[in-house]
Amino acid sequence: MPTLFGSLRRLLLTPSLAEVTFGERGFPVTPTDATRRLEAIPQAVICGFEWGIDARDQWEVERRLSLVDPEHRGFAYEGATMAFTVVDAMGGGRGHRTRDLLLGPGQPHIFLTYIGIGFAMARLPRPLWKKVMPDLSGSAYYPTMSWLAVDGYGFDRAYFETRRWVDEQRVPAAYSWEGSPDYFLRAVDQGIGRALWFIHGGQAADVAAHVRAFASHRQADLWGGVGLAATFAGGAEPEVLAILRAEAGEYRPEVAQGAVFAAKARDFAGFVPPHTEVATSVLAGLTVRGAVALADDAAVTAPASGVPAYELWRRGVRARFVSEGTPVAG
Repeated sequence: MPTLFGSLRRLLLTPSLAEVTFGERGFPVTPTDATRRLEAIPQAVICGFEWGIDARDQWEVERRLSLVDPEHRGFAYEGATMAFTVVDAMGGGRGHRTRDLLLGPGQPHIFLTYIGIGFAMARLPRPLWKKVMPDLSGSAYYPTMSWLAVDGYGFDRAYFETRRWVDEQRVPAAYSWEGSPDYFLRAVDQGIGRALWFIHGGQAADVAAHVRAFASHRQADLWGGVGLAATFAGGAEPEVLAILRAEAGEYRPEVAQGAVFAAKARDFAGFVPPHTEVATSVLAGLTVRGAVALADDAAVTAPASGVPAYELWRRGVRARFVSEGTPVAG
C-alpha cells in the first residue's frame, strides 16, 4: 500500500508516462516500432520511481521490480534508485534505503542504479547532493563507476530541458564530484550524448549532426555516450549502426569504448539482449564476451595524478581501438 507522503511526493515529482514519450517531448522522431521500444525505456524508469516513492518497504519494491521483463528491469531499478535517493536526501525515509537497495537486489544493475542517483540529483538542490551517494564499500566498481551518477544528471537535463542543454548547449556549473570538478563537466557530456540517441530516435545521421554541432572539445565525451546508449538501449538495425560508426570518424574509439561499457553492464546484470550483441559487434568489432574481457582487463580502481579512475578506465578501453596515428581523446 502506498504511504500518504509517498503519494504526495509521487504527484509532485513524477512525470506521467505520456510526458516521457518522444512526441510529448517534441523530439524530431518519426514513430516506428523501434522508437516505441526506445520510449519504453524512460517509461520503465517512471514505473520504478513510482513504486519506490510510494513503497512502505524494500521488499514491496523488489517484488514489483522482479515482475518487469529482464530487458527493462535495470531501467526500472534506475527509477527506484532515483526515488530512494530523493527520500534519503530529503530526510523523509530511514536514511539508508538507497544503500540497502544497491547493496542488495540492485547489485546486478549497479551501473544503472548509479544513473538513477543522477536522475535524483536533477530534482534536488545542489546543497543536498552531498547526501546522494551512499557508502557502497564492498560493492563492485565503487567508487570508480559512481561517475555514472553525473552521466545520469546530464542525461536527465538533456532529455527534459532539451532546448537549454542541447540546442543552446548550456554548460552547468562545475561540482566537485569525487574531488574532480573539471571532470564533472565531461561526465555530464557523456550523459547528454546518451540522451541524443533517444532525442533522435536512434537515427545515426541525425545524432551525428547534433554531436558535431557542439564545441569540438565536447564531442569525444558526447560520442562515448552515444555508443553506450546505442549498445545498451538498442533501437537501430545493423546498417544504421554501421552508419553511426562511419559518421563518428576520428571518434570511433570513443563510440567503441561506450559500446564496451554497455556490453559489460548488460553482462553484469545477467541478461544480454540480441541488440547488444549486434551493436557490440558493429561498433566495437567484438563479441560481448570479448568486450567484457577488455573492460575487465582495462579496469582501474584508483585515481592517478588527479585523473579519476573512471577516466583512466575509459582511456584503457579506448586505447584498444585507436588506429595508428589517431590519438586517444581526453
